[in-house]
Amino acid sequence: MNKYWGWPLMSVQLATALALALPSVLRAESKRNAPTVMTGIDVLIADNFAPLAGKRVGLITNPTGITADLRSTVDVLHNAPEVKLVALFGPEHGVRGDVFAGEKVSDDRDPATGLPVYSLYGANRKPSPEILKELDVLMYDIQDIGSRSYTYISSMGVAMEAAAEANVAFMVLDRPNPVTGNRIEGRPLNMKFSSMVGKFPIPYIYGLTCGEVARMINGEGWLANNIKCKLTVIPMRGYDRDMWFDETGLPWVLPSPHVPHADVALFYAATGIMGELQVVCEGVGYTLPFELAGAPFIKDAEGFARELNERDLPGVRFRPIYFRPYYIDRVKNQQCGGVQIHITDRDTVDLTGIQFHIMEVVRKLYPDVDLFGVKGRANMFDKVCGTDRVREMLQQGQSAAEIIRFWNSDRDDYLKMRSKYLIYE
Repeated sequence: MNKYWGWPLMSVQLATALALALPSVLRAESKRNAPTVMTGIDVLIADNFAPLAGKRVGLITNPTGITADLRSTVDVLHNAPEVKLVALFGPEHGVRGDVFAGEKVSDDRDPATGLPVYSLYGANRKPSPEILKELDVLMYDIQDIGSRSYTYISSMGVAMEAAAEANVAFMVLDRPNPVTGNRIEGRPLNMKFSSMVGKFPIPYIYGLTCGEVARMINGEGWLANNIKCKLTVIPMRGYDRDMWFDETGLPWVLPSPHVPHADVALFYAATGIMGELQVVCEGVGYTLPFELAGAPFIKDAEGFARELNERDLPGVRFRPIYFRPYYIDRVKNQQCGGVQIHITDRDTVDLTGIQFHIMEVVRKLYPDVDLFGVKGRANMFDKVCGTDRVREMLQQGQSAAEIIRFWNSDRDDYLKMRSKYLIYE
């Protein structure tokens, strides 16, 4: 007799239950692994590249330009018989992601395809007319993180302007906003502070996909001389704007070295502005980029955490931590005390407000520390904030609550304007 027939009754019942459960487990696993959302590139593939038939194409992308099965958009277009891909354009970090944050991207040749790569983050930020005359369509496919200071949407806007001036069509392959398409924080940027870390009058967390941002830029006449480009957005399928990135089923590819996981997009919004001052370390240089707030002058991490937790901020807790950054010269190999930020409810947390509370606690516990004492950083702080008023309020000793009230004011016109450009429900 087969030895398995000798199992006790309980074992047979257990085996039967497991056998019955197994298909549902497999279905659940299959559902989890199958993307809920098709991004623009996957929609383009499903439609046999119809919008690109007979067109010469230039592609602005980086390693986040991928299909759901992790094939590079560069390689997909290069290998598609229906598409004539003739040039690549590299924003910050480069087409293949081999350039460190803030470093210039050089013109080059892509080793995998042999195609020329033109820099959009070096001496030139804008595709030249000479290059664009060889194209029929300039395409954009990059995963953004939903914060205005992340430079990719600024690069997109500059490229749209160049395409309009050269009478070349512009196409956006749309992707999800990882902090949802509904979250909005911060006031619209004052155009006096327009730069590559904030080029357009939108809030810091702007509540749009990159395709919707492109529609707004074009529709509101924000390109030079009010020109408009011939814009096409390839919308996603299966996306709704309430989705966090982990609800899309899509793989995450780091858009820059310090955003290795999708949830880092939340922490970037929570500490990135503060990090521009280079006084309080936001975790860049350690294993928890943007998840920390610490400094060598903070000797009592427990006291620092206690001050923050006593504020009882919705959706966030602060855990004391001591850490020693491995790189970033200003704090490299120095013992830092501070906090790790734990987001306990991402739907209720005020992300950008966290750093204003941290700075207020630094001011209270360490009054001799000058938050604006590092030369040249105040100017970058103003650009990232999109106003100099936040800095002035901090320097005047105003409270985090007062700063946050100002920070989240003057958004009514933006909200009305935004409604015209929404693609998804």
